Formats: sequence, structure tokens, C-alpha cells
Amino acid sequence: MDQTDSYPVKLYVYDLSKGMARQMSPIMLGKQLDGIWHTAIVVHGQEYFFVREGINNCTPGDTHLGRPDSILDLGTTEVSAEIFKEYLDSLAASTYGSGTYKLFEHNCNAFSNDVAQFLTGQKIPSYITDLPSEVLSTPFGQTLRPLLESMAINPGGNNITGQR
Repeated sequence: MDQTDSYPVKLYVYDLSKGMARQMSPIMLGKQLDGIWHTAIVVHGQEYFFVREGINNCTPGDTHLGRPDSILDLGTTEVSAEIFKEYLDSLAASTYGSGTYKLFEHNCNAFSNDVAQFLTGQKIPSYITDLPSEVLSTPFGQTLRPLLESMAINPGGNNITGQR
């Protein structure tokens, strides 16, 4: 009988606000936010994430953001490193190419969610994917939207398509 290899899949979760969202959101937004989340998928010994320049990767935990605030176990995958690379290349050429990043609609968390579903069939937690709509549902969030959309978030890493 053939034995299929399985590989662990992790979600690295970083709070871009470094705790400030928890303190300031009730005052600014009128609702509690526990963090401003950046996520990445860790599989096959690399951390993969999406930024304005496209899909990047690095050694797990080796971004400018420091150590993740939490690491969630998403299960395992039978997708080999070679097939995963082909999948990422196809995403980089279409859905997650350079210049397609949009802070509220098409961001690192959308990427992590799509990749998690491809690898494991599971979505990432909704408290992460629902954050943009939570912020934008407030008057202050709507006021800040243009400013926030102009901000660039780049934790570093290597662009998988060689673009910068």
C-alpha cells in the first residue's frame, strides 16, 4: 500500500498594532478589536504571505514583524512542495500578483484564507477575515479608509516571482 506524505500547515498571526488596537479601538471605533492582523501560511519549511509586491516568502518567523503573536495549527496537507510552488506561481500570475493588494478587500488574510483552503480544505478564523468589515462598519473606520489604504505593509521576505 502506498503511503502518502503529509506536511504540517500553520497560520502565523501577527498583530500589526502591537497591542494598541486592544487599547485604542473602543475609544476610536466604539468597539473592541483585539488586534490588526497580518497572517502568513507556514508549510514546507517556509512562511508565505501577500503584500503589495505580490507573494513573498521567508524562513518562518524571520520577517520584520518579529515573532508571531500566535501560531494556529491548520492541520496537514498532502500537497507536495512542487505542486504547492506551481499553485503559488499560478496565484502570482493571476489573483495575487504585484499591484493587486487592497488593504480591506484583497490582503494578506484573503491570501492566507485561500491558501489554507487549498492545502487543508479549512478556512482561517473569521475573527481575522472579518476585521476589515468590522473597522469599516464604524464612522471613524470609513473616515480613515483613504489614509489606511495608502499605507504599505511589507514584512520583508523574498518575492516568489522575483518582482520588487
